[in-house]
Amino acid sequence: MNKTAFAASIAGVLALTGATLAQAVPDQPKNWEKCAGIAKAGMNDCGALDGSHGCAGQAGSDNLDAEWVYVPEGQCKKITGGRVAMLKPAK
Repeated sequence: MNKTAFAASIAGVLALTGATLAQAVPDQPKNWEKCAGIAKAGMNDCGALDGSHGCAGQAGSDNLDAEWVYVPEGQCKKITGGRVAMLKPAK
């Protein structure tokens, strides 16, 4: 196989792979909700619901009731321990 044919074959495989991956990634949700009780330590999205801190990344341990993360709307109730937080986070 000459270099041109080999390069064309590789380009075709890469194009097909890229098209397949693009179809596998879902669209970004239009609406989000705060899901409390599922954040891992240091992975919360914003201030604690109980006012213990006002910044992201400060959850002291996993699955604290006052710590939350954003999830696509309708997904929180599908996660064990998750509850939709209607309260505003601490400022």
